[in-house]
Amino acid sequence: MKILKANTVVAITDGAPHRIEKARDEWTAEDKRKANLDNVTKDILYKTLDKVTFSKIKMCKTAKEIWEKLIPLCEGNEQTKEHKLSVAVQKFDNIKMNIGESMHDYDEIISGIVNELNVVGKV
Repeated sequence: MKILKANTVVAITDGAPHRIEKARDEWTAEDKRKANLDNVTKDILYKTLDKVTFSKIKMCKTAKEIWEKLIPLCEGNEQTKEHKLSVAVQKFDNIKMNIGESMHDYDEIISGIVNELNVVGKV
């Protein structure tokens, strides 16, 4: 993770200061906390991903980069979202309780479909 500081040697352009990386010996307690949080977040993300998904994000340097790469991988584009929605709606429309199925099992199936619908934005 890079901690940046304003470069006082270069003039301000477009109203924003030019930024350069801070040396580690210049880091404040807040900078160290941010770097540690980034490492903790990356560790959590690494531990929750399967091998295939991990291989797609392992070159990312920060948790933010990982997250930005995961969003399209997990959510997909608009066409994928519409397909997921139509599949979930079709499942919901065709649901019926099977003979010998408990109410608990049936409730789990309905809850799963409702969760699928929520993920794609259908309430």
